[in-house]
Amino acid sequence: MLEPELPALSREIVRAIGREVPEYVRPLEGAFGRGVRTGVTEALSRFLNLVREPDAVDEAGRRVYVALGRQEYRAGRTLDALQAAYRVGARVAWRRLARAGYAAGVDRDTMALLAEAIFAYIDELSAESVDGYAQAQAERAGERERARAELLSVLLGGLPPPDADLPSLAEAARWSLPRRAAAVACSIEELPGLARRLGPEALHAHVEGFGCIVLPDAEGPGRREALRVAARGRHAAVGPEGTLEQLPRSWRLACATLSMTESGELAAADDHLAELVLHESAAVVDRIAEQRLRALDGLTPVSRDRMTRTALAFVQQQGNASAMAGALHVHPQTARYRIARLRELIGSQLDDPQARFELEAALRTRLADEP
Repeated sequence: MLEPELPALSREIVRAIGREVPEYVRPLEGAFGRGVRTGVTEALSRFLNLVREPDAVDEAGRRVYVALGRQEYRAGRTLDALQAAYRVGARVAWRRLARAGYAAGVDRDTMALLAEAIFAYIDELSAESVDGYAQAQAERAGERERARAELLSVLLGGLPPPDADLPSLAEAARWSLPRRAAAVACSIEELPGLARRLGPEALHAHVEGFGCIVLPDAEGPGRREALRVAARGRHAAVGPEGTLEQLPRSWRLACATLSMTESGELAAADDHLAELVLHESAAVVDRIAEQRLRALDGLTPVSRDRMTRTALAFVQQQGNASAMAGALHVHPQTARYRIARLRELIGSQLDDPQARFELEAALRTRLADEP
């Protein structure tokens, strides 16, 4: 009894949707119109099939409404218009089918079941479209994350490869290329929370076992304080700001600073440059220590520590006994005695500018490594 109504009902629903849903108030022509007409026809046909066989599984029909949801997301619309179209279709269908049913003498209880079935069916179509919308949303987010990771990889690689189109990569990543930026390093576990606090303009991804964030205009008004607040309680380090061509250097210094500092507050590479020289040249400094401090290795631990501190005070205070006494918190006469003992151990190195430079590096590293 219902089936003969479908062709005219389909046309009536399409007209009602075009008339009542603002987002669809346009000529139902081309691909959009075909999609609407296909959706309406498929909905009606599928509904009658379910009336005939309530337990039938119709994956092909389901795909139509999942695809409609995906299409709405790609068109830049919310699901409101599609849900409104479903409601219009349900209302028009019920009105026409009710007239046909009552004209054919169908009893009221059966017609009530039909009404219930129509609106339950529309809820199912809506749920299928919600699934499609969510799938498209997740895919777009995944595409964006992949594009951002690719862009970040190019930025950290130094000069872009000849085939890299930075503006196009940035557009795909939905990120505006800044004139200047700084790199921030943190642990992978802390990356999501820190990036979320810094907002959408912070480009982030996993890089070389670290969490990496590129922060535009990192030295702009209030930016460093905002970064410090965002990083509070986290282990993070920031490299110096520079042009995009200088970003690889900022990233290397941020990683090195992260490796040599403790968790709990933001560390800036520019505040640790001297330590970074020693940290990044550990093998060289170790070899210097073997050559320059060999004479101290035969001392007892207490004597070795005392003479190591004396030697560092000597090179830092240029051999001035009074200044050394203040730095070591000892009497000037004690400082003079230690200088004499130091000369016995390492001799002319103390008077050679090159040797003093190497001695300071080795002594600072040795004392820093002590518990």
